[in-house]
Amino acid sequence: MQWLQDPNQSNVDNLNNVRSEARRHFRDKKKEYLNAKMDEFETKSKIKNITDTYRGTNDLRRVTSLELV
Repeated sequence: MQWLQDPNQSNVDNLNNVRSEARRHFRDKKKEYLNAKMDEFETKSKIKNITDTYRGTNDLRRVTSLELV
């Protein structure tokens, strides 16, 4: 609390350094979170595409088997 009452240049520099480090820390955490979310969405998208592909293949088999009858 001493630096709040009598700020000198080194205390101001220290405060700026702490702010800078905190900003960098949370920016990096946000990047990690967003990258993980993007990977999750990409994986879900691939799974959905595979599911849709198989569903389409099964539908095609049903149609062709109906045409053959």
